[in-house]
Parts: sequence; C-alpha cells; structure tokens
Amino acid sequence: MVVSIAPSGPSLKLSEEQESIRQMARNFAQKEIAPIAAEFDESGEFPLETIKKMGRLGFMGIEVPEEYGGQGMDTVAYVLAMEEIAKADVSHSTIMSVNNSLYCHGLMKFGTEEQKQKYLVPIATGEKIGAYSLTEPMSGSDAGTMKSRAVLSADGSHYVINGTKSWVTSGPVADYIVLFTMTEPEKKHNGITAFMIDTTRPGFVRGKKEPKLGIRASATSEIYFEDYQAPIEDVLGEVGKGFKIAMTVLDAGRIGIASQALGVSVAAYEASVQYARERMAFGQPIGSFQMIQQKIADMKTRIEAARLLIWNAALAKMAAHENGGRYSTEASMAKLFASETAMYVTHQAVQIHGGMGYSKEMPLERFFRDAKITEIYEGTSEIQRLVIARNELGLR
Repeated sequence: MVVSIAPSGPSLKLSEEQESIRQMARNFAQKEIAPIAAEFDESGEFPLETIKKMGRLGFMGIEVPEEYGGQGMDTVAYVLAMEEIAKADVSHSTIMSVNNSLYCHGLMKFGTEEQKQKYLVPIATGEKIGAYSLTEPMSGSDAGTMKSRAVLSADGSHYVINGTKSWVTSGPVADYIVLFTMTEPEKKHNGITAFMIDTTRPGFVRGKKEPKLGIRASATSEIYFEDYQAPIEDVLGEVGKGFKIAMTVLDAGRIGIASQALGVSVAAYEASVQYARERMAFGQPIGSFQMIQQKIADMKTRIEAARLLIWNAALAKMAAHENGGRYSTEASMAKLFASETAMYVTHQAVQIHGGMGYSKEMPLERFFRDAKITEIYEGTSEIQRLVIARNELGLR
C-alpha cells in the first residue's frame, strides 16, 4: 500500500495485488457465501464445503509464505479479504480469522521447520481446519489461573495433558489446535506452555457444540484432554513461554476481528442506505428525514474511521515483522473501535428498517446478532481499553 500526499490531502493507494485479492474475495463472498448465509445461520451447520473452497482460493493462509502453501501476501491484503468475507457472513470470516491470525500466525512466528511442514501447510491450503485454545471454564482474560495441566513424562519424551478448555472456535471440526496449558502452575503466567495438538490422537475428546446468539455456523465447543500424550517435538516455542506466544498471536487476531467488524458494519450500512432511498413514508423516501440522515452520517463516519484504524494496525504489524517490535496498541485500538462501530451501525440499521429490521426475512437481525461477538472474543472491549491505557502509561 502506498501513502501519498496530494493537494487535497493524504491518500492511500492499494497495490495491484491487494486490489486483486479484495476483488476475488468480494466476488466469492457475494456469489458463494451470501446466498447460503441465512440457511447456515438457521441450521447452525458448519459450512465445510465453502470453507474448503476458500482454502483452495488461498483465503486460509493469506500471509503464509508460498513454500508453506499460503499466498505470501501482506497484512493489508488480509484485512481487505476479511472485510469482504465478513460482509457476506460473519461466521465464515470467523473461521477464516482463526485459521489465519490465531493458528497460522503463531506457527509462522514460533514453529520449527518440522512443525510448519506438518501443521502449517495443511491449514494454509485449506486441506485441514485449525483452532486456538486458551480459554477455560474458569479462566478467561486471566490466563494465569487456568487449571489444565501438562506434565513431562519420566523419560522426557512427551507431556501428558489433562483438563478442559472452553469456547474453542472450530473445536467440533478442527484437525489441529494450538493449545495453551500449564506446565509450571506455581509460576502462573510464566508457567504456560504452547502445544500443537493433533485431534486424532488418543486422549482428545470434543464436547457439545455451544448454542450461540450469533455466528451460529461457526462451530464452537469445549474440548477435553484425558491423558493426552503430546510428543516433546510438539511443544510450540519454548517451555514456559506460552503466555507470550498467546498474547503475540492475539495482537494479530485482534486485527482480524476488527476487519470482521468492519465487514458486517459495511453490509448493514449499505442495506440501510438502499432502504432509506426506497422506503416511502408520508409521501417521500425516509432518507429525506433529518433523523435518518443523522444516522446515515454517523454510521458512515464511524465506518471510515474504523477502516483507517484497521489499516494503521495492519501497517504496524507489517513494520513489526521487519523490526521485531509490537503493535499491541494499534491492534487493540482497531479492534475496540471497529467492534463498537459494528454494534452501533447494526443497531441503527435495525432501527432504520423498523419492523423489517426485526424480521428474519432480511439479514439485518443476523448482522445485529453477529456483531455482538466482536466486542467479546480476542479480548473484550474492557480488556482492549486496559491494553491501550497501560501501554500509553508505561504500565505492565
């Protein structure tokens, strides 16, 4: 992406490659995903067929180097594609976000060559489904209190893992999972270790699929470990460095969720503009009323502000890749603002549509339900504010 200064002010120009993946994602999303989104939301069925197609098109490993089955593109390309997929259906974009940001990013940054060949290539190509597991029933934002355990075997060849993890996106269908569990509980956050989990191995058990308010086609469940044996070579990164890995990965994940929130905002906004032009009341389009105009103006402004924050975070991530820095503040600001924008815009969209906005005959009520999760996962809005403030104040 090129930033140039024109007489009228700064402008952002996307590269040919970035424009290409945005258009490809837009075409696929509107042709393949939008027509089935309501059906899969209603049934709660995992959309495996379209996810496999997304994998074949390269959407499951956009930033993964080509030698590992990915597209080898940058973060800007990723957020552009995410916005387009989310605009058609947030559930599909959730699966895409987990594969790209939470799973592939962690493996690219911390995985060994052997781990990349075994666990990264099949996910980046869409052959397999990946997941990320940090949360437990009594351990959410406070990861240092997790109860699951990994104990090194007497001969040092493997770890034996026991415990329960919750709210695992793609848990019911995942082939491989990046797992965070305690190896040294007395050290709390500094005792967490990351593991690569092969769900076909003995000792891995899937729990029931969670009934959710929104993103219903994105399967979520608890998972259980019952004396699961993880070979020593499946430790991701260093023993005891799992919390650092988890937080690094979440920075990337927050950019993906921000892009997702932007996509559903744009979908709700565009539907509202069209409806305001066509819906007649008191002999004129409702868009001629100032109260509707105010909503449209505020929705548009927040959307454009969110997009710039997301692009800024994407550029910060790309710079961090070069200089080894962090981009936590930029990612949290983008996620915080974009997710709250999604809730605001979808709320106003339902209001503009009136009774039709409340009906399942139109997608507005689905947009509204789907938008809520963006304020919760990958760190709640409250956690984002803590991250931003602590970074600004120099607190750790």
